[in-house]
Amino acid sequence: MKRRRRSWRCVLPPLVRYPTVDELGARAAALVTRSPRDARLRRAGTSRAGNPLWLLSVGHGSRHALVVAGPHANEPVGGATALRLAERVLADPALHDDADVTWDLLLCLDPDGLRRNERWLAGPYTLGHYFRNFFRPGFHEQPEWLPDGAAGAALPETRALLGLQDEVKPFFQCSLHGVDVGGGFVELTRDLPGLAPRLALAATRFGIPRELGPYDTLYWPRLAPSVYRIPPPRPRGLAAAITEAAVENTWYHPHRHGTLTAVVEAPMWGVAAVQDGSAPTDADTELRAVSRTLRDDTRLLEELLARCRPYVAAAPDAAPLLAPVDDYLLVCPGLADAWDPDTRDDMRRTRALPALTNAHLTALRLAARRLALRTAGLLHQLVGRAGHDPAHVLPELERLVEMWVAEFHDGCGARWIPVERQVAYQSQVVLDAFALALPGAAGPSRSGESGWGSATAVPMQRE
Repeated sequence: MKRRRRSWRCVLPPLVRYPTVDELGARAAALVTRSPRDARLRRAGTSRAGNPLWLLSVGHGSRHALVVAGPHANEPVGGATALRLAERVLADPALHDDADVTWDLLLCLDPDGLRRNERWLAGPYTLGHYFRNFFRPGFHEQPEWLPDGAAGAALPETRALLGLQDEVKPFFQCSLHGVDVGGGFVELTRDLPGLAPRLALAATRFGIPRELGPYDTLYWPRLAPSVYRIPPPRPRGLAAAITEAAVENTWYHPHRHGTLTAVVEAPMWGVAAVQDGSAPTDADTELRAVSRTLRDDTRLLEELLARCRPYVAAAPDAAPLLAPVDDYLLVCPGLADAWDPDTRDDMRRTRALPALTNAHLTALRLAARRLALRTAGLLHQLVGRAGHDPAHVLPELERLVEMWVAEFHDGCGARWIPVERQVAYQSQVVLDAFALALPGAAGPSRSGESGWGSATAVPMQRE
């Protein structure tokens, strides 16, 4: 006999800021203490720096739903979402026992990288504070990518995730990502009919703009508004790997087990224009401007790096910060060429841009500025670690960060979305995708049962 469904309630204090690595483990342990029959916590692996990769499992079903939080170090919303999902699943047997499902929630795939971001996690949540303390490792140290295939996976975090995928053989896998500036969208390894209207409802309820032309998915098939299909991986160069994720990865690895993977993106700062699907007046002029700006910014940052590299490279722990700087400066010129209608290189001839909307153009403007700001922020940290600045680079970096952040605010209308709303949105989208992916149990949308009030629009708030 099925147990009576309990109404959803929060059993731990709500998160109003992003949790740290230690807080993720502590809050998960508290959930297990409160629900020892249904919840378990174990170490699924160990990071390069010796941090545990905690796996929180809820339920005892024969089918598994795998949730991977924190694959990118600068996207901390996923850890908070994983905890929220655990609470909701524990409170509702229909999501585990009745569905014959075990939820396996990997709380943070890159705890070493998340620790490097802890200087901004607690706030203040301003773009300047974020980018000055931002960290995201170089491409080859991001644990979801498999540039040498699964057999050649070098990172212990990657090997732990691959082992977990092969152990539990999930029917559904969800990778929790964050967009620093932009909107929400979902990427799927295969179609999931019915997800788009649920995504739209969740976005409206929680005041999240939906990206109708994300930079990440520029060349990918669109399944529905804000829902995109990830192409099968194929051998590509570093630039494609960084800008398109079109390389072998842990999203596709478990598909030998019949897994559907959903990558759920939730924004930190929302930009309303990413949901403008209207046709631009003059797309080519806009593209030329974006490409010119990216080239100019790249040349400026290359000059600053050349001036300060001799002393910042000798700073303590400089290598992890220099690697992503070099990656960004490597790919930016190629991106500018690929977007510029006046450039005719091999990429442009073989991979034509789709018909662009204002949403696409906004996403490209955001991406170009984001790449420059990330690079400037990492250089800012490198000079600070060096402890001296004989080339006087730091004042110029300060000026650039201030100017580019102002453009995000004033030119793009970027507005902070409180952490609790980011988490509410992302967890609801995961549950909606789970309901549709569950074999024989798609059923009606559960959006009205989420415990966060009625389905009314929530305006984006200023910082």
